[in-house]
Amino acid sequence: MITRLTPRDASFFRLESECNPMLIGSLAIVRGTDAATDTGHGLDYQQLLQLVDSRLPMVPRYRRKVREIPLQVGRPVWVEDSRFDLSYHVRRSALPAPGSDEQLHELVGRLSARPLDPARPLWEMYLIEGLAHGRSALFTKTHAALVDGDAALEIGHVILDSEPAPRALAPDTWVARHEPGDMELLAMALAEVATQPSTALEVMREAGAGASAVVSAAGGALGTAVSRARRSGRSAPHSIFNKPTSRGRRFDIARTELENYRRIRRRFDCSINDAILAVVTGALRIFLQSRGQMLVESAVLRAVVPMSVYLDDTADTADTAPGQLRPPSEVSSFLIGLPVGERNPVMRLSHISHATAEHSRHRRGVRARTLVHMTGFAPASLHAMSVRAASTFAEHTFNLVITNAPGPQQPMYIGGARMLEMYPVSPLLRTQASSIGITSYDGQVFYGFHADREAMADIAVLAAAVHESMEEMLGACV
Repeated sequence: MITRLTPRDASFFRLESECNPMLIGSLAIVRGTDAATDTGHGLDYQQLLQLVDSRLPMVPRYRRKVREIPLQVGRPVWVEDSRFDLSYHVRRSALPAPGSDEQLHELVGRLSARPLDPARPLWEMYLIEGLAHGRSALFTKTHAALVDGDAALEIGHVILDSEPAPRALAPDTWVARHEPGDMELLAMALAEVATQPSTALEVMREAGAGASAVVSAAGGALGTAVSRARRSGRSAPHSIFNKPTSRGRRFDIARTELENYRRIRRRFDCSINDAILAVVTGALRIFLQSRGQMLVESAVLRAVVPMSVYLDDTADTADTAPGQLRPPSEVSSFLIGLPVGERNPVMRLSHISHATAEHSRHRRGVRARTLVHMTGFAPASLHAMSVRAASTFAEHTFNLVITNAPGPQQPMYIGGARMLEMYPVSPLLRTQASSIGITSYDGQVFYGFHADREAMADIAVLAAAVHESMEEMLGACV
C-alpha cells in the first residue's frame, strides 16, 4: 500500500538533521532470568524477535519506509519495504556484566544520538543484556514521522501484555508488495496533481516556499489555542536550556513513588499533574542554582507541557484501581511559566495550579481516537503525540518541553518478562538543550532526562534534584 505522508509527518521527516534526530525513544527495564518466578521469566533475543514479528500486523507502518517523489512533486510516500529484515531492526547488545545503571544510560545516550537509516523503515529496537541483578533493558527508538497516535502507534504500545503469557494473535501472512521505482512514483504523483486541484496547489506552494509550507500546514492542525500562542510572539526568557545542539546526547533518570504525589494532591487540593510540575519546577530551581545562576523572585522558565486529556476529566488516571486503564481522548498542549524564582514550594504549586486550571477552560488538543479504543496502552504513543504537539510552537516561545503520559498501574510483561521500570526518551527540538519525559507505571513515576552532551553535561544534577525537590514538597505537607 502506498500512502502519502501527512503534512505533519512530512515536516518531521524533512526537518531532521544530524544534530537533531527526530526520534521518540523508550527504555524499559525487565526482570532477568535469575529472578524468574511462576508468574514471569526473563527475555531473550529469540523470544523478542518472535514477539515483535507476531505484533507487526498491529503497527503496519513499521514495515514501510519513506520514499521521496522525484523532483519533489508532492509530499513523500510510505511504501512497503520489499527487503524488510526484522533482525536488522531488532538488535542485541550487552554491557560488561554486571552492568551498572550509569553504563546503561551512557549507552542509551549514544544510541539516541544516531539517526535512523532513511532507506529502511524508521525504527530500531535494542535488547540490552548484562545489567546487574540479571536484568535486561529494551530500548526502542522510532522516528517521530512514523508515530501519530491515531493511524499509527508506537511499537511499545503493542508488545506489552497484562499477563505473563503473551496473548495469541492470528498468524501473520504478510508478504511485501511490489516496491515502485522512481518513475512509477513520479507518474502516480503527476496523475494525482492532474486530477486533484488541492494537490496541485500544494505542489506549487512547496515549489515556491520549500519546506516552510509543510511546517505551516502542520502547525495549523492543532486548533486555536496553539495559534493564539504563536501569534502572541512572546519570546521565552533567556536560558541555558536554549542552545544549538551537538551530535552527542546524555540520558539520566529519576524514580519516585506515585503515592507521594497523591499525598501532595490531597494536602493542597491540586491534580497529580500539578504536583508533578511543582516537583519538576523545584528541581529546575536547584539545578539553575548549581550552575551559579542568581534567581530573582519573578524568574520563570517557559515550558511546553503536552498533557493527556481523559474521557472522564473529573478523575485522575493515577488514582484508578489497580489494573484499570483509562485511555486518553486527546493530547493537549500549552505554554506555562514555571516559577523557578519562587522560594516557597507551596507558592510554586499554587502558581502552577492556577495556570493549568486556566488552560483547562480553553483546551484544544490532538485527538487520540485509536488510543480510546485500546486497552493495555503504553505511554510511548502518548509521548510521540506530545512531541508533535510541542513542535508546533515557535522555537523562541519556550525553554524546554516536559511530556507527561500516564501508564498502566498494574504489572506489564514483554514476552513473559515482567517490566520493572519504563522511561521516555523525548527528542530535542531545535535550540532545545534538554527535554524531560515523565511516565507513571505500577505505583511509580519515572523521569527520563534527555540532553545535549555538550550544553548539558551535568544533566545528572537535574535528575538528582528531583528527589531534593520532592523532599521539599513533602515537608510542606506536614
